[in-house]
Amino acid sequence: MNKVEYFTKEYTYIQDENKIKDIKYLVSKLPDYFFEVPASSTGKYHPHYASTKNGLVKHTKVAVLIAHELLKDESIGFKFSQEEKDLIIMALIIHDGLKLGNPKEKYTRFDHPLLISKFIMEQKDKLSLDATNIRKLCSIIESHMGPWNKDHYTHEEVLPKPKNEIERFVHMCDYLSSKKFLEVPFDGINIIQS
Repeated sequence: MNKVEYFTKEYTYIQDENKIKDIKYLVSKLPDYFFEVPASSTGKYHPHYASTKNGLVKHTKVAVLIAHELLKDESIGFKFSQEEKDLIIMALIIHDGLKLGNPKEKYTRFDHPLLISKFIMEQKDKLSLDATNIRKLCSIIESHMGPWNKDHYTHEEVLPKPKNEIERFVHMCDYLSSKKFLEVPFDGINIIQS
């Protein structure tokens, strides 16, 4: 399957056509492993569906679906402009795109949010996003780990914590999609929705 086609449903949650083109371009540049590996190299931190082949893609799809459903709820979604909603979906689609580094390493790279931010910055001339939205997208991704921002070995803060509503929202969606009590049914790589 073409890399871009993995997120066909998720692109429909974005309203701005230029942002859809941008995220498709970024997805097309992700390493092949992203589309094949489980979400957790140890299996400890994600539900069963995310611990299988294509698990990282499944985890990503669930995070995006959680965001989409919450943003549709007028009691929650009113906090964000349509532009912010589009950036939230974009950020979640690509937030773990370099989870095992580039080139691929055996285990999760603790600094993967910074790696994907750098990756986006390296592609900025090929994107329609303006400098403000590129920086916002990168900030959202850089802080998606929330309180898990310290290096396991040095115990130093490496990643920024979420500082604003949009960063906290993306962290929440990613966090919820990693919880073992949320088992989502899949047919291949597609979520079965009723």
